[in-house]
Parts: sequence; C-alpha cells; structure tokens
Amino acid sequence: MNWRNFLLATVLGFSAISFAQSNLLNAKTPDEIGKKTQAELNADNDKPMPYGYVGDRDILMGKATWELIDVNQRVNFPLYFPVDESVDLGPDRRSLYAVLMSAIKDKKITEVYDSGYFTTKKSYEDIEKALSFKDTLDQGIEQINAGEKEISPEFIVKYEIKPEHVAGYKVKGYWYFDKRQGELKYRLLGICPRVPDVYTLKGEAANVEYVDLFWIYFPAAREVLHGAKAFNEKNSAMPFSFDHVLNSRRFSGVIYLEENVYGDREIKDYMKENSQMQLLESERVKEKIRNFELDMWNY
Repeated sequence: MNWRNFLLATVLGFSAISFAQSNLLNAKTPDEIGKKTQAELNADNDKPMPYGYVGDRDILMGKATWELIDVNQRVNFPLYFPVDESVDLGPDRRSLYAVLMSAIKDKKITEVYDSGYFTTKKSYEDIEKALSFKDTLDQGIEQINAGEKEISPEFIVKYEIKPEHVAGYKVKGYWYFDKRQGELKYRLLGICPRVPDVYTLKGEAANVEYVDLFWIYFPAAREVLHGAKAFNEKNSAMPFSFDHVLNSRRFSGVIYLEENVYGDREIKDYMKENSQMQLLESERVKEKIRNFELDMWNY
C-alpha cells in the first residue's frame, strides 16, 4: 500500500467513526457545527417525497396487514437507539420514540389515536397519564398510619416510561396491486410504540405486561419524520430520515394480523400457544400476498 492509499484509508476510516453533521469539517468553533450554508439550504429538499395518486379503480387487489417490529433485532437498532437521554449526542441523534413524543407534545403531530383503526383520538395529556406513576413504600405508609401529614420524599418511588423501555413498534400497512403500473406496492398507514404497562414496572421483569401506547396516522407525520435522522451504521455521513427508513421498509417485522372475515382476529387467536406455528402462519400470509403479483405474470 503506497502513502496515497494509506492516507485515503485513514480519512475514510475517520469519517466512518465520526458523527456526521452539517458543516462539521468547515466549522471553526463547535457552535458552527450543524449550521448549513445558504447554498446548502437552497439545495436541500426539505419535504418528504410525495405519494402518487392512486385511484380506487386502479387497485386490483388490496390487503391491510399489521406487523410487529422487535427492536432487539440488529436490523431494527436505528429505530431504538440512542436511549440514554442524559448523554447529549446532538439534536440529530434521537430515537424514534423520542422524536414521536416530542412532536406530539409540541403539537407537530396531531393525528394520534387509540387504535390502528384511527377512530378515537388521544391527546398528549391522555398519553402522559400512561407514562408514569408514583408508588409509596411501606415506610411511607407507616408514616401516614403514625399520623404524619406528609410522606418523606425518599419513601416515594416514581416509575416512568423512557426510550429504553420501548420493546418494539406495531405498524399497519396496505399491500395493493396497482393495475396501471402492474406491480405490487406497499403504503404505510400507522405506527404504534409498544411499551410496558407502567403499573407493572415495579414487579419482576417476567411479570411486565406490554401495551400499545398510541397509534399515529403515518401520512400526517411524514414531515416530522423526514426532518429526524436515523443513524446509518455503514456511512455516518449519509444518515437516513425515519420517513425513508419506514417507507422503504428498512426494518424486520412479523405479521401478526391481516384483515379477515372473523372480525380481524390475530394469528395468535387461532394458532394458540405455538410460537413456531404462528411464525409459519405469518410467513404464509406474506407469501400469499407476494404470490398474487407472481401469478399476474404467469402465462
């Protein structure tokens, strides 16, 4: 290896481990990091790529499915990390949960519902009630029984849902065959963080129950997600937006429900107590949708 190749490898290696931000290599002070020049602002496309119009008569086949994304899988790490909010990695390094919660609190995302059917809305106040609760220790109860009016703060424990508690996400999407373009397509409709029930956090880990925190109508949240970046492990100089990650299906999910005549029953309701058969049924549903496109091109 000559010195030119060595220098190039060194520069590329340094750029791979550095956290890419705008103006990082041109900044003279840390305050200038992240500030784009006017030319860059003019060149940037600050809007998510719009969906094309699809007429109802153009849909030859359509099927809604619900999937579960497990954040413990490595491919799904960009949706989960970073989880430690005490470490300041910059405004561009936040988990998907933190982005959604911040946008709902600031009313940048308003289409928030209690289920994937998007019928009943939820406010930030409703969500906040499910994020924390305070529990009194036995010592605090003894103080009350002894006639004291106030409980000492050290005898009050607060349990709170944080980004690290997110177990996964549920997503609802619609697979459809566009007869005009002759191909199978997917449109993401909703996303839901799955977190522990805050009232079960004080028990043992095996007894923790998981709940759906809220459902967001995805098309209404695309601008917020387009402005938030997920870490790109292969090239930190080119981070992905969460809108791109989700729309391009850069995640691994398992189908747990498809719309059906039985009142949209879940796979676990008819494949009981058999995880392997549930996974096989999920793959069968997936293959059934894919095979529709293949069958259209068989002669």
